[in-house]
Amino acid sequence: MKEHQLTVIGGGPAGLSAALSAWEAGVTDILLLERDRYLGGILNQCVHNGFGLHRFQEELTGPEYAGRFIDMLESTAVQVKTDAMVLSVSPDRTVRYVSPDGGCQTVRSGAVVLAMGCRERTRGAISVPGTRCSGILTAGAAQRFINIEGKMVGRRAVILGSGDIGLIMARRMTLEGAKVLACVELMPYSGGLNRNIVQCLRDYDIPLLLSHTITGIIGDRRLEKVVVSAVDGRRQPIPGTEQVFACDTLLLSVGLLPENELTRALGAEMDPRTNGAVVYENMETSIPGVFACGNVLQVHDLVDFVSEESSRAGAAAAAYIRSGETPSRRTLAVENGSAVTYTVPQRIRVEAAGKGVQVFFRVNRVFGKSAVTVTAGEKRIARFKREHMAPGEMERIFLPEGLLALAEGNVITVSAEEAEV
Repeated sequence: MKEHQLTVIGGGPAGLSAALSAWEAGVTDILLLERDRYLGGILNQCVHNGFGLHRFQEELTGPEYAGRFIDMLESTAVQVKTDAMVLSVSPDRTVRYVSPDGGCQTVRSGAVVLAMGCRERTRGAISVPGTRCSGILTAGAAQRFINIEGKMVGRRAVILGSGDIGLIMARRMTLEGAKVLACVELMPYSGGLNRNIVQCLRDYDIPLLLSHTITGIIGDRRLEKVVVSAVDGRRQPIPGTEQVFACDTLLLSVGLLPENELTRALGAEMDPRTNGAVVYENMETSIPGVFACGNVLQVHDLVDFVSEESSRAGAAAAAYIRSGETPSRRTLAVENGSAVTYTVPQRIRVEAAGKGVQVFFRVNRVFGKSAVTVTAGEKRIARFKREHMAPGEMERIFLPEGLLALAEGNVITVSAEEAEV
């Protein structure tokens, strides 16, 4: 069995950021494991721009953004193993993985960072009725075919779901000469960033059908038609509203799921709201010395925020390696209140919070002028004004050290409400 100070699982933007941060914090023996043949993760197939505005104050493509971190990593002595599939992680931070050059191997580390990313929901997960013909793909799979393998997936397409990948693929398909007939969204609002709605749909005159879903798939060997219906307030199809679109391709952009099979098998406490691990203010899970960051923890909008969060996880892992467990006499649970879907982190160790803690969350409906409130019991301890909030856009607030000290009890609640700014 080999030993390392730190093992990072995942070589996408989260794993790269965590490894670099830990190295900069003084950890010199780091192993990074990536199951793909190349570092960079999902960024390698994201050839559109818009990455890096926060991190580098530049507008980069996905491969360019990943390349910046890969170049920085190459200036360190971090050991990188690609084509390495992790099989298990144990609470004593023992990692088993398999690779073509070394077979099944075992390493034990002083700390572990989980950065496995996320995957797409498939047709089976949403139970779309109809035949099992070809031409039905997730938006991410279509993106890989076009941008990496150079293969066109179809000529007349309908997109189900308005997540960011689906919106971006609507534009990408159009630029490659396909006709995108419509983007169909079950909810009364889009699940993607507003900038993507404008740049990928409106700029190309692609209809966005809100409060609609696909109720039929027609085709023998290849997809021929899809049936689209309006839905009511309970998200049930309304009879008589059917529209039929003749198409050969259906792209599914119906949500992302954190890749947490390893985390669950490890025995870490999970949050059903995020499908990720429950973490403290420093991204540490309920298993001491095991940290989680990036899309394996919560699905992010912007890769810049993934890098920022993962840098905190890497620095915290380095601190754990140096000093062991974080002592704390008082821990606050962070809960979601009215109109808020989830919060990350879910727990804050007050004495370990330093100058304060950044809390990420999402709202469950579209807001205009509004306010985010933080309460401890009946007492409001903070209020943050907002001009606009939407489910497709992650929000964050900063809770300073002094504010946390004011919180009475062991629970603080984050809520959203309509309010004049």
